[in-house]
Amino acid sequence: MSVRICLFTRDLRLTDNPVLHAASAAGREEVLPVFVNDPAVRAAGFAAPNRLAFLHDSLADLDAGLRACGSRLVVRTGRTADAVARLVGETGASEVHLAADHSAFAHAREEAVRAAAEPLGARVVAHEAVVTAVAPGAAVPTGSDHYAVFTPYLRRWSRTALRRPLPPPQNLRTPAKPHSEPLPTRPDADQLSPSLAPGGETEARRAMRSWLDHHLDGYDDGHDALADDRTSRLSPALHFGCLSPTELVHHARTAGTPGAAAFERQLAWRDFHHQVLAARPDAARGDYRSRHDQWRDSPAELRAWQQGRTGYPLVDAGMRQLRQEGWMHNRARLVTASFLCKTLGIDWREGARHFLSLLVDGDIANNQLNWQWVAGTGTDTRPNRVLNPVAQAKRYDADGTYIRRWVPELSALTAPAVHEPWKLPAALRAELGYPEPLVALDAGRDRFLSGRGRG
Repeated sequence: MSVRICLFTRDLRLTDNPVLHAASAAGREEVLPVFVNDPAVRAAGFAAPNRLAFLHDSLADLDAGLRACGSRLVVRTGRTADAVARLVGETGASEVHLAADHSAFAHAREEAVRAAAEPLGARVVAHEAVVTAVAPGAAVPTGSDHYAVFTPYLRRWSRTALRRPLPPPQNLRTPAKPHSEPLPTRPDADQLSPSLAPGGETEARRAMRSWLDHHLDGYDDGHDALADDRTSRLSPALHFGCLSPTELVHHARTAGTPGAAAFERQLAWRDFHHQVLAARPDAARGDYRSRHDQWRDSPAELRAWQQGRTGYPLVDAGMRQLRQEGWMHNRARLVTASFLCKTLGIDWREGARHFLSLLVDGDIANNQLNWQWVAGTGTDTRPNRVLNPVAQAKRYDADGTYIRRWVPELSALTAPAVHEPWKLPAALRAELGYPEPLVALDAGRDRFLSGRGRG
């Protein structure tokens, strides 16, 4: 009996998984579900404790789901290509199925698997539209390999046909011979954000159903409201593939409400960055569009920003939420990033690195390219855009509830004082124990770098 390997990477789910579906489609073959704990992921800096914990939860849930289908997850440690080659040798597998992914690391991994498995007689099949709803190559402009501006991409993306979501398998036959190593170790609690969300498809689908039922329709009006937190919080599940982006787009289109359309636009924004990275993998480390910026080196200011001690309440609230939850509201991400790059003049790579050290949903495409969008080196058509943290707080956290939640030193203050505590009398400021502003908001006009305008 022939064996097909289903190599799980960033698609840790049973529902709407084209990789697993293709590996088990014929019905006569045995399917070997595999996850490789590759040290190269840690060496590349991707293995932050929060994400390792979410990964552990997701793999445990995946294994439980596979066992309910009569199968199991086989875990191996080592270089992915070597582990797959060994399993091909142990089982005589005729095919290896995996999800196409779009970073330089993922491309290199896929090519290494192909080079290792195909000489042994195993055909390697990479499936598109698994990590994204629309594959990067499925929506490209004439004469170019990617869209550099979101609005025309969105129009093309919206017209691109989507596959129908696939049901989870009911029964799988898996060879008994290959042994499995234990799941990757879950980091100790003292290494993790205290309020870290649990991982896994089961929890992700519960959260998805609840959010779609109760919050999707109001998403367009409320997704920027910091205190209400009406965002879906599904980004960690999307990053690890515990949920399918294709399935979410179908849910949004079925709902057909303004809120659903706004949510679909966010899913398109996620795909947009994947298609940029697929075409320009160096954008993970270098400027997508260089502005010849001369970034400042200020370890003390960077550390104050990381610790949520800048003296600007909204910036500090966002940074403290990140440390507590391993997640941050999207509006706060924009404001904190703008403050670091545009006000402090610190390299976007420093901010991106810190975010990746804590974010559960931190992936290269969306983290790095959103940072570049804010820094003015990415795809933003207004590279001089600056988000004033006071104006943003007054607009999106008008009564200060979000700030008071995350900055307890200011919990006794009401608006407008909670947004500008430096305007309080000196004696009261001293009692608060909250830092004075790190810099003046207009300091960036003199301190920022490139000589380009600061509109």
